[in-house]
Amino acid sequence: MLQAMALFLDSFWRAVAYCLRPRVIALSFLPLVIMVGLSLGLGYFFWTPALDWVRGMLDASVWLTHLWSWLEGVGAGNLKTVAAPLIVIFTVTPLLVIVSLLIVAALMTPALVGLVAERRFPTLERKKGGSVLVSILWSLGSTLLAAIALVISIPLWLVPPLILILPPLIWGWLTYRVMAFDALSSHASRDERREIFRRHRGWLLGIGVLSGYLGAAPSIVWASGALFAAAFVILVPVAIWIYTLIFAFSSLWFSHYCLTALENLRAQNTALVPPAPIAPAALPHDLHPDPATTPQTPAS
Repeated sequence: MLQAMALFLDSFWRAVAYCLRPRVIALSFLPLVIMVGLSLGLGYFFWTPALDWVRGMLDASVWLTHLWSWLEGVGAGNLKTVAAPLIVIFTVTPLLVIVSLLIVAALMTPALVGLVAERRFPTLERKKGGSVLVSILWSLGSTLLAAIALVISIPLWLVPPLILILPPLIWGWLTYRVMAFDALSSHASRDERREIFRRHRGWLLGIGVLSGYLGAAPSIVWASGALFAAAFVILVPVAIWIYTLIFAFSSLWFSHYCLTALENLRAQNTALVPPAPIAPAALPHDLHPDPATTPQTPAS
């Protein structure tokens, strides 16, 4: 218990320290770069057709036509010109964010696990107990189970305390399943991974739950950007960067914890293995009796 708590706290502070490294900070800006690139590419090819389609949908609505007429009457007719661009931006931005974060998740986690292994565990044997295909199937299966649990638990959210407990608990379970698997996929064998999950399930779940609560911080910034349209362009990128940095911190936390647990597990298994029996040494040649010189006992 005390050893696991010490490992929990030690891996936490190490993850915080690693977040200050230039490589991690550079990786945290990766989704912004991807998002800007996707935005420029999609804007170049699809901005004008998207605007024309949205404006056509707005003009085809009878009640919106009356609304535009009323707004022009009160001197706010300019809102019609900015409505279509805002609708396109607010619709496309979440999709760009999701795509960017999925790309970053696929690229960032192996890089961060490699960073921790390179600096702290250079001699730890890589048994490659999880391939890329197995990792994808594991993540999809865990996500499906978490989604089912969320849907089933929705009626319980009406009870005031449970809405603050159940969703973070389910999200924390999903986070621990996916990130702990990725942290161990290269170094641990299948049996070692199962043993670490069995021994440290509670602490790994705690890391996942705390990471889930930390992940709520960008949502506040995101909501502020949705409420204050003037600050949308600034607040949304800030929220994405914070979310990515928290993702990096969570991945580092799991990496430090899981690889240390794996190293300790192998050390324990090595200590439990009985030493190999020592074979009796062969007698030197001059100690072997020579039949030619050995006196023979006369037969009776």
